[in-house]
Amino acid sequence: MGPDVGTAIINGVALGFANALPRGPVGLVSAAGTGLQAVTCGLARAGVGISQAIGVGGRDLGEAVGGIMMLQPLDALQADPETQVVVLISKPPAQTVVKRVLERVRDLRKPAIVCFLGEGRVGAEAGGAHPATTLTQAVALAADLAGTGAGGTSGGNALAGLEAAAKELLPLAERERARLTPGQHALRGLFAGGTFCYEAQLVLKGLPEPIYGNAPLNKANKVAGVAASIGHVCIDLGEDEFTQGRLHPMIDPSLRNRRILQEARDPATAVILLDVVLGYGAHPDPAGATAEAVHEAQTIAEAAGRHLVFIASVCGTEADPQPLSRREAALRAASVIVLPDNATAARLAGSITQAC
Repeated sequence: MGPDVGTAIINGVALGFANALPRGPVGLVSAAGTGLQAVTCGLARAGVGISQAIGVGGRDLGEAVGGIMMLQPLDALQADPETQVVVLISKPPAQTVVKRVLERVRDLRKPAIVCFLGEGRVGAEAGGAHPATTLTQAVALAADLAGTGAGGTSGGNALAGLEAAAKELLPLAERERARLTPGQHALRGLFAGGTFCYEAQLVLKGLPEPIYGNAPLNKANKVAGVAASIGHVCIDLGEDEFTQGRLHPMIDPSLRNRRILQEARDPATAVILLDVVLGYGAHPDPAGATAEAVHEAQTIAEAAGRHLVFIASVCGTEADPQPLSRREAALRAASVIVLPDNATAARLAGSITQAC
């Protein structure tokens, strides 16, 4: 495990932030902690277990480290008889490191999915490995491959299902948009998971206005301190600037809850987009704590004659210390639109604010 690792499951033992997962045929190597949690939990929902989930730290695929920790687990998963499908996850690696890792993937004798968020040339350079542009796609492809045996599918069925699900969101987006006042136009994403923040921005790239934040896709849109929101904003509340001297928001949601109330007071806010992460090491009831803040925020907005749209995804499993279904129910009881994954939640948020 490399520096800055927050998540791993080795031989069924959870280390750091991790979830209760079934054993199965999918082995994962990830330089993104909540990315690893999202894919493993998504697989669990699909009835697919994991052999190993190896975190290597967000700095591993940078130029200075060169991917040395990701390369070693690939060799181990190749030799592991329990692993039938391999999944790699990361935010965009350094280009020299991409080439080095994909060369190793090309030598694997097992089907592989490569989810390097924002990196679009994976398939050709990895000898036919299946590229995934979102964590949701990685789940669908891995489940598809695990269900049909070694390499027996192109993953087309899985991706077609995701496209159909996205189209079903359009009527919901129209209904929620109709409830907003003319002055409400801004999307405010408040994330505990850095990978979720990054993935949401990728999904929202089509918005006509830029997305600002403390970890933006475009460095020109970086806002120092993010004390107040202007326009569309996606904030990673797990970044060092927020966690120095205080607990990570997955452990203590109070910082985000205060920010939810701040956004509710802004007459420009139309949609508040959230992630909720369950599992070992996380808050004992993060959804309940979030639901309390949402209720207070709705009261603030209603007093000003406004409606706020809350959209969330919950990353977890039914076997977690905080069972998934109960946490989703708590959010729905607070009038939060709960969707099965972060990318879908971001897509709905973008659809609502697109025409505001």
